[in-house]
Parts: sequence; C-alpha cells; structure tokens
Amino acid sequence: MTHPVEATLAYAEQFHQEDDILYAARQRGLEMGATPILPGGGAALCFLATVANAKSVVEIGTGCGVSGLWLLRGMRTDGTLTSVDVEPEHQRLARLAFAEAGFSGGRVRLISGRALDVLPRLSDGGYDMVFADGAKQEYADYLAEAVRLLRVGGIVAFDNMLWHNRVADPAQRDTDTVALREVGKLVQSDERLRSVLMPLGDGLLAAVKIAD
Repeated sequence: MTHPVEATLAYAEQFHQEDDILYAARQRGLEMGATPILPGGGAALCFLATVANAKSVVEIGTGCGVSGLWLLRGMRTDGTLTSVDVEPEHQRLARLAFAEAGFSGGRVRLISGRALDVLPRLSDGGYDMVFADGAKQEYADYLAEAVRLLRVGGIVAFDNMLWHNRVADPAQRDTDTVALREVGKLVQSDERLRSVLMPLGDGLLAAVKIAD
C-alpha cells in the first residue's frame, strides 16, 4: 500500500506533464548518462524564471537540454540562457533540443568548460537567475559565484537537494550528501538570501537575493 505522503508527492510530480520535445530530450539525456531534472522541478524552474521576469540566466550543467527548455519557456522572449557544461556531446544534443523547441541560436549561449573556470568571467550583478545542476561537491562554490552574479531580486536554484532521500538521513555521510547538506546550511545562514526547499523531483532549493 502506498504511503499517503508518497502518494501526495507523486501527485505533485505528475501534475506537470512533459510534451514530446521535453520527453525526447529526456530520453537522450538518460541514454547519455546525463540524468535530467524531473518534470516537477522543471516546472518550478519555469515558474521561477517567469516570476523573476528573467532576461539573463546562467545554467551550470547543460545536460542534454531538459532544464534549459524549462528555463527558456519561463524567460522573457528576448532573454538569453548561458549554459555551461564540461561535455561537448551533451551540449550538442541540448542544442538539438532547443532547435526542436524553436529557440534560435541567439537565445542560448553554450560554453564548454568547467563551471568554476567559466563563472568568474561572467559579470557581477548581471543575471536574473542562476540554476545549478553540476558537481555536487562544488555546490558551495557555485553558491558563492551565484550571489556575485545575481542582481538584487535575482534567484539561485539548486537541483538534487534531497539527493535520493539521503540528505534527510543523518546516517548518510558520503561526500556528495555532506556537500549538499552544507550548501543548504550556507543558504539558510546567508542574510542576503531568502530561501525555500521544494520536495519536487529530487529536491529543488531556491533562494532570492534580497541584498548585496
């Protein structure tokens, strides 16, 4: 018998369905080993980008384009998504997904490289939203860069913040889980941020920058 909490979370996750373009991008991501954000988390990204009236968004971890599609659908029609990934083949498939969805090349800037090498080259306060779905042990560094990159009122979001139910279990002490707990504490304690942890997908932590 399904536990009521599990049934409720499953209902929330299934509330948003992927269309054919998102589904195809998801399948390519799974085939490549680039696990995409789940639909509930993707819908939350779209919502957050819309609320922020986002024109300039940074994505850490392109994957094969699923999260980028959700972000682009929430952004302004004149907005640009800057997406960073170390895997050129993943980005090639992401570019395919964006083209299938009708997003022109001018809407997306794909940068191949390690995020912590690329992010310092981006402008202070020049972005409306930063989404991180890269190396978990680098999340704290991504947070520091995101706070610098965001304008006041901008939003930072992290995927996998429940990490397959491991973060909530104090007995789980692997390096990725510990790193995710640490970035959660950093967000909570940062007086420049106001945050919310959403139990959608594998957990989405979002915070709005309220002060420099």
